[in-house]
Amino acid sequence: MPTAAAAIVDAGGRVVASFGPVDEPFRLASITKVFAGWAAMIAVEEGTVTLDHAVGQPGCTIEHLLSHAGGYPFEGDDPISPPEQRRIYSNTGIELAAAAIASQTGIGFDTYLTEGVLAPLGLTSSDLRGPVAHGLWSTVTDVASFLGELQRPTLISAESAAAVRRPHYADLGGIVPGVGRFEKCPWGLGTEVRGDKWPHWTGRGNSERTFGHFGGAGTMMWVDPDAGGALVALTDLPFDNWSETVVRSWSELSDAVVEELRTA
Repeated sequence: MPTAAAAIVDAGGRVVASFGPVDEPFRLASITKVFAGWAAMIAVEEGTVTLDHAVGQPGCTIEHLLSHAGGYPFEGDDPISPPEQRRIYSNTGIELAAAAIASQTGIGFDTYLTEGVLAPLGLTSSDLRGPVAHGLWSTVTDVASFLGELQRPTLISAESAAAVRRPHYADLGGIVPGVGRFEKCPWGLGTEVRGDKWPHWTGRGNSERTFGHFGGAGTMMWVDPDAGGALVALTDLPFDNWSETVVRSWSELSDAVVEELRTA
């Protein structure tokens, strides 16, 4: 039987409800990208890199790569579009950004992520076991703590946190894998921003400012600043095994959580 665990986190970072084995490790898959975006902003604040640091093809920057606007495919080293032309969801882009930061710091990005984000937040059950675009393993307990950090940042400034969760190149169209194509497909730095996308894996009741990510391992998390809280749900049932129903299921769950947060 598939295993699932979840938690609701309020705006103060407090877990107000939970379900399942919250201390069991799950593969986060692409939720990892949100952690990577947070670590990247630590590097920016330290002065190691800037968001306009050139990486990859001509005209491409770390900002482009973290927001899937760099023109790189899902996988593969060769760009398929100039930067800032369309939103192309890209593991390669995240890996290129991480490699650039590692080159500038002289520290492997896995170490940078651990020492800069995981350790300071006390996420002792979280570790990177693969590529920085999708290789993090963690627990609901640890991800809930990170959701608290996303809402009340302690590792980066409020300005840097806003850069992670706001749309970059907001008018670009593109595809959310497994969900659909959107004329405007906003993304932040490692985060997907809800905008007016529909249908969507978040709920109808989620605000346009909602940001987060889902992962192909059957995982999702979001923060809704307008609702005043966040949700994490982790499973060990890969997305491809239930993609026809996952958007509806997560959307219904999200609507129930938003209602709970707004009436709390």
